[in-house]
Formats: sequence, structure tokens, C-alpha cells
Amino acid sequence: MTFDLAILGGGPAGYVAAGRAGAAGLSVVLFEKKELGGVCLNEGCIPTKTLLYSAKVLDYAKHAAQYGVTVPEASADVAAVFKRKEKVVKKLVGGVRVQMRNAGVEVVREAAVLAGRGAGCFLLQAESGQYEAKNVLVCTGSEAVVPPIPGLREGLGWVVVTNREILSLPEIPASLVIIGGGVIGMEFASFFNSLGTQVTVVEMMPKILGPMDAEISAMLQAQYQKKGVTFHLGCRVTAVEGNEVVFTSADGTESRVAGDRILVSVGRRAVLEGIGLESVGVELALNPAGRPYGIKVDAQMRTSVPGIYAAGDVTGFSMLAHTASREGEVAVNTILGRPDAMRYNAIPGVVYTNPEVAGVGLTEAEAPASVSVLRLPMAYSGRFVAENERGEGLCKVLVSESGAVLGVHMLGNPCSEIIAAACVAIDRGLSVDALKEVIFPHPTVSEILKETLFAP
Repeated sequence: MTFDLAILGGGPAGYVAAGRAGAAGLSVVLFEKKELGGVCLNEGCIPTKTLLYSAKVLDYAKHAAQYGVTVPEASADVAAVFKRKEKVVKKLVGGVRVQMRNAGVEVVREAAVLAGRGAGCFLLQAESGQYEAKNVLVCTGSEAVVPPIPGLREGLGWVVVTNREILSLPEIPASLVIIGGGVIGMEFASFFNSLGTQVTVVEMMPKILGPMDAEISAMLQAQYQKKGVTFHLGCRVTAVEGNEVVFTSADGTESRVAGDRILVSVGRRAVLEGIGLESVGVELALNPAGRPYGIKVDAQMRTSVPGIYAAGDVTGFSMLAHTASREGEVAVNTILGRPDAMRYNAIPGVVYTNPEVAGVGLTEAEAPASVSVLRLPMAYSGRFVAENERGEGLCKVLVSESGAVLGVHMLGNPCSEIIAAACVAIDRGLSVDALKEVIFPHPTVSEILKETLFAP
């Protein structure tokens, strides 16, 4: 049998694309050697958010007196917290299996590689045999980067852990050093801080959260410093010696900090090896140094080889689950002959710390000088005040000279649920005047977005 579409990888790009294609009547085979859902569902987005919610509940319980509720000696049953995480993941993976079955997708629990071309099709080799497909969608995802720092790799599996191993620790460490202050690093800093771990973050950049809004990032850092997290910014890690991280500051001063565990969280890289791209001549995207960082695609997710598409982290561009899912949809629509194109101007970024951070569109650093920045404290929302005793937060809206909404950045719970409205405004090119006319439900924290538009 020759399938209409073969998909390599069952993560957010792969299983969403498979479901859409199957529902549209295409014959689809999906190869996934591990569990459906990929890194996001099994080792990333879902398990970490499940843990973070338990930590947030603990935070609420510890500070319940601020809301007139007494919770004596609130504590976390760590084993139960991690057991619940496994239950949530298992339930959602089962849900993906049902989706694939309902869409008529054939799921092969094996890895497959491109093995060349046949008569009007591509050949894919798996352990169970050879498969043929008219189209191929590569969704092999990404893996955690472990930089060549002396002693770092030697400590893997012992003191040093990545986002994968830290999700299954036998016990909560008394101290944790996090190499990298990006989104993943800060989310784990939040979780372990809530459970009583002494957390230290060592970040090479002068700010946390990478490209996210600098003002919002600084506010989050200040709040976590108050909670006891130590930050060493603008510092380069030079070695890991046993359970100690050695780093130098911008002025060359060498320091070291010890931790019961060391989490390396300095980013991810596309999985490009071992999938047979070279067998059919798929072109890779190169960074300024000439090194490949992903598969080169156009706005329809087409590679340099007609009939082969790529979506998700393997493109090396926007390594987010929701980006991956949309890219998978664009690829399927293109195969079906439906006009579609990938847009990256309104991709939201969220950090599930407590408080949450969310942003979409241009930041102040990226925007031209002519852009107006409207700011309003979250306390202007009655619902926020009611639910966030002594909570601090901010909503920022960037507006062009013509009045278009170019960017929205927020700090405060639950901005992860509010940012979608800003995504729609930016994606659809809404003006501030048009957004002012939208009726927001009252009382909700989402009203802060509308109120900020009226800020002086």
C-alpha cells in the first residue's frame, strides 16, 4: 500500500497533522518510536505544567491566611505530586491514541528513515519493513542541548540532569543550580522554590527569559529574588566539578556554587541526524557560521524536495508546541491543495511561573522608536485584586503610529489565558480603536487588556 502521507514523529506537529489529514480523507501512517505526544506531552509542556500547578496550589495553601482561610502546616506529598503528573500524562497520551484511531491513522511504534525514492513515491524504512508514501512530513522534534563544558557530560545521570531526568527525581533536592535562565529554567526554578529547594540560576545573558520583554523579565526576577532565588546574570559557566558549577562574571571574576542537583537548561536543537534526509537531498537551514540548525522550509512548510514537508522543532525556528501544531496544519492544507501559509507575527510565548508571564508580537527592544507603549498595573482589574492578594503585575501594549496593536506583554495570573485575545488582535491587524469596542466580560482579569488601551 502507498500512503498519501507518512509522518515521522508523533509530537504536537506530527499527531495534529495526522489527525487533520486523516479527517480530510488521506491515508496516513505515523511513525513514533516512543509515546505519542512527543517531548511536549511526555517530557515537557504537560508534565511540567502539572507539577507547576501543584506548586501553585501549595503556594495558595501556605498564604491562605491572606484570603481569610486557615490551612495549618501546608506541605507537599512529593510522591503524590509526581504520581499525579504521571496520571495526567497517561490520560492525555491515551487521548491522542483515540484521536489517531478515530481519524483512521495507522500508528507504527517504530522509528522510520527516508530510504530514497520509488515509482512516484518515497520509500521509508522501519524495523517492521518498508513503507511507501506520496508525501512525507518530517516532525522529528528537538533534543536538549548539553554544551561542551568540562565536567558537564561526565555528571549526566548523576548530579547533572536535563528537563527529562528532573521530572522523575526520587526526592526533592535541598539545593538546585540551574544553568540557563530561559523559560524552562525559570519554570523549574519556580517549582522547586515553592517546594522549599534553595535555587540558584546562572545565566550567560544579562537578563532572564531570553527574548521576552525586558521590563516584564526584570519584574519576574525581582519577585523570585524576594522568594529566595539567587541569580547570577551575565555569567559564563566554565566547568562543572562534582556538584559545583564554576562560572565567571563579565569582569572575569571566578565564582562557584554547589547544588545537590545541577539542571542544564540552555536550549534545544533540532533532531536532523538518522532520519535519511541526505538520501533524498533535503536542504538544511544554516546559521551565520554555516552550521545547520534545522530543515529549510517555505511558508507552506515545503522543503527543497517536492513532496517532503517539515514542521515543528525540526525546522529550528520557533520551538513551541503551538507553533508546531499550526505548522503541521499548514503542511496538510498545502498537500490537500487548500491555500494556507504560516505566519509568525503572532506566536504567543508563556512562562508558567507564579506569577505567569505571557507575551506576543514585538517587544520594546524590537519595536521602532515611533511606537507608543501603553502600561497599566494589573491592579486596575478588580478580579485580579480579588484573587491576587498583594500581587504585582503589569500589562503593556505596543501601538504603531497608525494605531495598530503590535505587541502585548503581561505579568500576573492568569495572563496565559488572556494572551490569546492579543494574538487575535495582532494576527488580524486590529487597531486600538477596534479593540476598544470589543466587550470584555466583567469581572475578569482579561479586562486589563482593554483598560490598558485607555491608559494615558
